[in-house]
Amino acid sequence: MTVTITAFERSPDRGKGLARDMPVRWALEEVGQPYRVRLVSFEALKQPAHLALQPFGQIPTFEEGDLALFESGAIVFHIAQHHGGLLPDDADARARAIAWMFAAQATIEPPIVDREAARFLESDKSWYEERRSGVERRISRRLGDLSARLGDADWLDGAFSAGDLMMITVLRRLESSDLLNPYPNLLAYVARGKARPAFQRAFDAQLAVFTAAASG
Repeated sequence: MTVTITAFERSPDRGKGLARDMPVRWALEEVGQPYRVRLVSFEALKQPAHLALQPFGQIPTFEEGDLALFESGAIVFHIAQHHGGLLPDDADARARAIAWMFAAQATIEPPIVDREAARFLESDKSWYEERRSGVERRISRRLGDLSARLGDADWLDGAFSAGDLMMITVLRRLESSDLLNPYPNLLAYVARGKARPAFQRAFDAQLAVFTAAASG
């Protein structure tokens, strides 16, 4: 059965590969699973047909036969569970890889998204700079912990896994800032992820959608 995912018809990330369908595309490319993409407009996100798949009116969704999933982390986890290459065979290593998936979205990502929300929604407030500084201190503490744990290893726990895929996806949200600069090992870690052929195929596919929309 062919997998179908949803993605923005006109992504607000302007082709940077930051939209939430990116880790799903990347995971599917890593495991060699063909997939179709159904592009949706912002208006369509709030229509009953899409809300039946994603109750919060977001992307991506994942459909395979009778199975419909939402939330990028849950979708990547499902892909990793059912295809080889993203989770180790050893039970303990597998559990650690899953823990890193959760860490990416539950520990590292929240202050990063908080910073983005503050920049877009609160930058005109008198207290914005104080808020921004506080959020960036939180991010830096998390990055310091992550950097210390990674050390000089290529990946978080042995071979590349879904944990690395999700962590690198989150860290890429900081590439337009200088917050990663104090951590050369994290910069190199992100670069290694982006150099993977599966990442490049996923990025190019997402970029093609933006390019087509921009020229249409």
